[in-house]
Amino acid sequence: MHGPAMSGWLLMALCAVTGSYCLLRTRTGSEEERRTARAEALMGFGMAAMAVPAAAVAPPTWGWGVYAALFAVAALRALWFSRPRFSRSNGHHLHHLVGSSAMVYMAVVMARAGGGGHGAHTMGGHSMAAAGGIPLLTGLLLVYYAVYVLRSGARLVPVAAATTGGGPPVAAGWAARPELALACRLTMGIAMFAMLLTL
Repeated sequence: MHGPAMSGWLLMALCAVTGSYCLLRTRTGSEEERRTARAEALMGFGMAAMAVPAAAVAPPTWGWGVYAALFAVAALRALWFSRPRFSRSNGHHLHHLVGSSAMVYMAVVMARAGGGGHGAHTMGGHSMAAAGGIPLLTGLLLVYYAVYVLRSGARLVPVAAATTGGGPPVAAGWAARPELALACRLTMGIAMFAMLLTL
């Protein structure tokens, strides 16, 4: 993330591909699975938009306010659906609550930094003030995403082994592959960790 805009383009492409796959997942599964896929698609595309290098498209300062408002609504939605009445397993919704809140936090920091200028750090090529974020909050989010990434990676190995080994291959569409859904979550966790490092 520090240095050339190439890292911003790569992060943008990775998040956009992840968001696209999550959109495919919205066509299959239960209502709960489709709801989760929609939230993950929003997160993927939002992260992709936030990672576009400023040299290519410098968003206006008010654009960060739009990001903050959009993800504040997503955070409230995740909080609403995390209630046991709506979901048997509210872990995904609580994770989306943390992710959406982190996006609001980063958008607010970017808006305060002016979304451009001569800061020491960059997010996808967008300048940030060197001390733009709250160090304790940034540190807590970094710890959360580090643990999330390690946990997701550990969960991915047994799922991939179970789906490929021991018996004939099961025909499943791209949208119904549990290991791909886990890989997308892992990818977005790594991308969020990388973006938070810039604060």
